[in-house]
Amino acid sequence: MQYLVSVIFDGPTEATPEEHAAIDVFNERLQSEGHWVFAGGLASPAAATVIDNRGGESMITDGPFLESKEYLGGFWIIEAADLDVALALAAEGSRSCNRKVEVRPFR
Repeated sequence: MQYLVSVIFDGPTEATPEEHAAIDVFNERLQSEGHWVFAGGLASPAAATVIDNRGGESMITDGPFLESKEYLGGFWIIEAADLDVALALAAEGSRSCNRKVEVRPFR
């Protein structure tokens, strides 16, 4: 089963060089153990653009769709046998990036 592990930033600072190194080690482990599907870091919410085309005409707005002190800073998509394995891996990811993470299964 695949899971989304969202990395939650709650401050203005980006990852430190030490955090980047720990993330690289964690990513290598995910790859070597067959859990890796995809991962990526995201730009800050200030770089976001929201597009709403529900009314038949596209409305494009600069900035995030929601103002919040917490935001999605990156993510992993992992393959895990079950939720327990996904949670254990997410706990290691949280430690490596020094951020809170949220785990959600794909449907």
